[in-house]
Amino acid sequence: MVLLSKLKVVTLRLCYSPSSCIVASTFKRFVVGDVKPSHFPLQNLLLCRHFTSEISETHHDFTVNYLINSCGLSPEGAISASKWVKLRSPKRADSVLSFLRNHGFSETQISSIVRNHSPVLNSNPEKTLLPKLEFFASLGVSKGDLAKALAYGLKLLSTSLEKRIAPTYDCLRSLLSQKNVISVLRRSSWIFAEGHSKKVAPNIEVLKKSGIPQSCISHLLAYHPEVFMRKPKELGGLVDEVKQMGFNLQKSNSVLAIYALCGNNRSVWNRSCQLYKRWGWSEDDVLSAFRRHPRCMTMSEKKLMLAMDFLVNEMGWSSKMIAKRPLVLHYSLEKRLVPRCSVAKVLLLKGLIKGIENVNLSSLLEPVEKCFLERFVARYINEVPQLLSVCQGRVEVQDD
Repeated sequence: MVLLSKLKVVTLRLCYSPSSCIVASTFKRFVVGDVKPSHFPLQNLLLCRHFTSEISETHHDFTVNYLINSCGLSPEGAISASKWVKLRSPKRADSVLSFLRNHGFSETQISSIVRNHSPVLNSNPEKTLLPKLEFFASLGVSKGDLAKALAYGLKLLSTSLEKRIAPTYDCLRSLLSQKNVISVLRRSSWIFAEGHSKKVAPNIEVLKKSGIPQSCISHLLAYHPEVFMRKPKELGGLVDEVKQMGFNLQKSNSVLAIYALCGNNRSVWNRSCQLYKRWGWSEDDVLSAFRRHPRCMTMSEKKLMLAMDFLVNEMGWSSKMIAKRPLVLHYSLEKRLVPRCSVAKVLLLKGLIKGIENVNLSSLLEPVEKCFLERFVARYINEVPQLLSVCQGRVEVQDD
């Protein structure tokens, strides 16, 4: 501390000494990164380094405090974010925060943006942020959706509108409806940040050359754009794998299968495979069910187990029968499986249908609501007047 105090005094005195011009010149060269400052006396260079280090520490402390007090970051998060931004005054940063708040960003979203993309605090909001917000707003993107996209698609804030965002929009719009382009922004804003030419366009060509129809490619891009994050070679390998599994690449199921095997979904697929085997499915049963309904392999473990337990243990259908109609596992337990199966239980108890094995899973669970009511409720309403109430959950089924 004593040494530092003396250093401050010496530094201040130098400002008024005949050698102050030398120090000032040295300081300027040090800050801007002059590549040839070696002709200055070593003593002056050392003093300059102490001086600039002291200023740097002051700015660092201010930056960290600002990130904590004004941006809501934790001390650890502020220290980490301060590595990428240095604030000399609150004026510019305050204007950025005010701009984001005025455009619908929540405090949580602002904290997320600053924590992960702290240089935004040094940007000119009117020149760098406003044009992007106006562009997305012109597409019909709501303030809430845009705030979410920018909060998690952080690179968008530093991406060129003219060179990358707008051309990527044009590419997507040539393949998708306006509504689905907005869906891509919500689901994977990275596409606009990275641009379409690096992965999206090459991957589209991979799928086209494999014989997958444009309608299927557009569906995959709209609803599962993360697939297009893969390297083209990797995506080509997935297409070959799906083809070897027996999928018809002309059908929409093929792109759903690609999604099910892509990236982190692979571990979900493997886990689902093991769970189904616990219910008595063979490898062939799993592959057959996957070909019929690829989504049966991307469900959560909880949903899968609850649906299987209800259909097998509560209703009495064999797991092999479910393997032939895997679509039923995808339906909501509370909104579809339980209400419709409750109706089937009543009909069984009243003897109006003979045996659960005679109840066709697909005819009971797959039809739209209108067809189900005509086939299983209206048809028997005279014999069981409360059947509609059972279906609506207002009357519980009592097993005799």
